[in-house]
Amino acid sequence: MIKAHVQIPDELYKRAKALAEAKEWSLAEVFRRGLEYMTSVSCVEAMGERWELPVLSAEQFSDEFDELDLRDLVEEDSMRRD
Repeated sequence: MIKAHVQIPDELYKRAKALAEAKEWSLAEVFRRGLEYMTSVSCVEAMGERWELPVLSAEQFSDEFDELDLRDLVEEDSMRRD
């Protein structure tokens, strides 16, 4: 197992610590599980290639940008490239 030193924002540390206490896990376990989750759902791993932001067309921009499903946009963009 590799030891790593990481810096995280204070608020994220507090939330991670609270989660660890609630689940009766160590803080290291919270980090391991979080990394396992992120790498399992990562587009990079799923696509087997370097991930890039999708190219948005003008009609895809909106005031509700935060509500866009970026995964769908990535899939549409990759289909156009194939």
